[in-house]
Amino acid sequence: MPVSAQYRPPILGAPQSPSAKRDPVAQNPNIKLPFVRQDAPARDQVKVNAATQTVEGDWVKLRGAAKIDIYEATIEGDEIDYNIESGEAHARGHVHYKNYEEGEDLFCDKADYNTKDTTGKFYNIHGTFAARIDARPGILTSSNPFQFKGDWAERIDNKFLLYKGTITSCTYPRPWWTLRAPKFQIVPGEQATMQKAIFRVRGVPIFYFPYFYKSLEKQPRKSGFLTPNFGNSSRYGQIIGMGYFWAINRSYDATYRSQYLTERGFAHVFDFRGKPSDKADFDLYVYGVGDRGLLQSDGSRTQQGGYTISFNGKADLGNGWKARGTFNYLSSLVFRQAFTQSYNEAISSEANSVGYIEKQWRGNNIQAVISRNQNFQSTAEGDSIISRKLPQVEYTRRDTQIWKTLPVWVSLETNAGLLSRTQPLFQTRQFVTRLDATPRVATAFHWAGFNIAPSVSLHESYWGSSKLGDRVQGSDITRSARDIQVEFLPPSLTRIFAKSPKWMGGGKVKHVIEPRATFRYVSGVQDFAKIIRFDENELMVNTKELEVSITNRIYVKRGGTTQEMFSWQVFQRRYFDPSFGGTLVDGKRNVNSSTVDFSGYSFLDRLRNYSPIASSLRMQPVPGVGVEWRMDYDPLRGNVSNSAFTVDGRVNQWFVSAGHTQVDSNVALSPKNNQFRGLLGWGAENRRGWNAAFFAIYDYRLGVMQYNNTQVTYNTDCCGFSVQYRRLAFGTRNENQFRVAFSIANIGSFGTLRRQERYF
Repeated sequence: MPVSAQYRPPILGAPQSPSAKRDPVAQNPNIKLPFVRQDAPARDQVKVNAATQTVEGDWVKLRGAAKIDIYEATIEGDEIDYNIESGEAHARGHVHYKNYEEGEDLFCDKADYNTKDTTGKFYNIHGTFAARIDARPGILTSSNPFQFKGDWAERIDNKFLLYKGTITSCTYPRPWWTLRAPKFQIVPGEQATMQKAIFRVRGVPIFYFPYFYKSLEKQPRKSGFLTPNFGNSSRYGQIIGMGYFWAINRSYDATYRSQYLTERGFAHVFDFRGKPSDKADFDLYVYGVGDRGLLQSDGSRTQQGGYTISFNGKADLGNGWKARGTFNYLSSLVFRQAFTQSYNEAISSEANSVGYIEKQWRGNNIQAVISRNQNFQSTAEGDSIISRKLPQVEYTRRDTQIWKTLPVWVSLETNAGLLSRTQPLFQTRQFVTRLDATPRVATAFHWAGFNIAPSVSLHESYWGSSKLGDRVQGSDITRSARDIQVEFLPPSLTRIFAKSPKWMGGGKVKHVIEPRATFRYVSGVQDFAKIIRFDENELMVNTKELEVSITNRIYVKRGGTTQEMFSWQVFQRRYFDPSFGGTLVDGKRNVNSSTVDFSGYSFLDRLRNYSPIASSLRMQPVPGVGVEWRMDYDPLRGNVSNSAFTVDGRVNQWFVSAGHTQVDSNVALSPKNNQFRGLLGWGAENRRGWNAAFFAIYDYRLGVMQYNNTQVTYNTDCCGFSVQYRRLAFGTRNENQFRVAFSIANIGSFGTLRRQERYF
């Protein structure tokens, strides 16, 4: 079986539409289009030229700057003997052969060639053939052609055979890498294969390939073994891996990879993809580890093995119906923290799945939804909260104006479903019925620059079960609530400045101040404590509140276009019912619709008449650089309760991304947090020369560098070398990892550094 670089070729699918079936390129992206050469001889014509020509029977003797020209190729030499009847040509001395159709360009000492069937033999040969540039993320690209040398070669039926040869895409005389084999077989536009090949870097043998395959197609698909990979980890030990890619057909493929972790056992990855039609595709991914256990200081082992399954799929069902699905299952949080290679995934405690079928038409939307959301509370077995919808049907009617002359809009949101919730010491029935309908009427008034937009909503809900304290009871419960909102927008204040400072571009500047106020009144919510929490639908409470905000915006004119360079919004809510209809529990974390709409951080643990003051600032001081800062100041506690600052930018070859998050609130509300993350780098994915990047996450509260990642890459015109060092230190995980990769332009990457983990 062939050995190939580690990447997944695209799935081709199967065209279904009549127009696609009539298009040969759509049916087969690798089809060869008719070759057209300008100013060439006709296909049945042969042109000869030389300093002197002598005719002897069927033979023409060409001497001095001899040349034979046919439609798809030319052959030149010091002297050529050409047979008019058979098409044979024998060239000697500085022979140059060029095939315009296949892209071959070669030089040799002598050649025997036939102009009728375009076959031939070439001796003491060197030359080039065009490389297929595969411009995909993670693949180093180069416009360099492949160069080859060999004792001799022959061309048979569009195949090019090279014997005792060497191939590289680097420049001579000192190529960075070479592949040397007794025999190469190259089918331009299709494939290149070799047997008993030795891969060298700067002349040093690195790897031996019993059989190597490289596709030259536009969209390559070929079954074969993937290149083995090796690595080292302080927790897993030595890592040895192999894989196999199975191109089942043009619409389906599967990849299996196995890694042996000398300290832990075997890890397995299975990936199955499919594209049944041009309107449907899916991807199934399974990852598991048969763990021997983490060795402890007393000689015992702690088992951390498990598995994860993920599925993504979509399909257009016709007649406006669409289906989408995402499934994620995690056997245990311990497994994720122990074996995931992603820091963001390692600190995530959720596994969410959702699948739905929907149709949209003329402002209407109908959905049938099935979902499963699991939130792990700790690494202890069974300590998680699982909520399900099995299923739920939803119908939405967007705002619709009743009469064109009357400024009144109506909308409707309804859902009906079977739900369940399971957590330690609490479990609902297998199916709990929930019905909900929310009709809404809205209008708008405009006068002298003032805008008022009132709306009235009714929330009618029914649950088939309720709770009493920490117990579920069978009795049903209803809710009938009214929601009145009035939004007030006074005229904006605007001033235009004719010229800005040089660092702002020097053009016109427009400053806009936008005030806004929104009043909301909700009543009719009763027995809030008896309602079982499934999602945000159960968070509605009685409230009387007023939100006021003011936004400053600065627009600048740069290069003939107007851009928003700066925006700063400050807003706060005033609560006229600080108990929210008697639902607030003193000394505990309270979450309701009013707090969720205002901030992602909870702030209700006592009676209060106002929310924190929220500030949201965004800037783009120069093109390519963005700054964002969200902060909540709590005047009740007299401190900044939370702050999140980020800056991202790229200037020339420098790129930076930094952020600081701080949470300083009551312990009953949320754990305190003080973290910094930063990325600083120089270079780009295909930049020649040195490229480097450093990423780190530091926890000030714990005084621990939880994660850092350093990568150094050197790219030549034909290949690249990457070394990455990673350290993970969070929870029970304390690990050092070294990963390396060697990339060959237009071919692929070899090593343990995966594409999604690379900066370059």
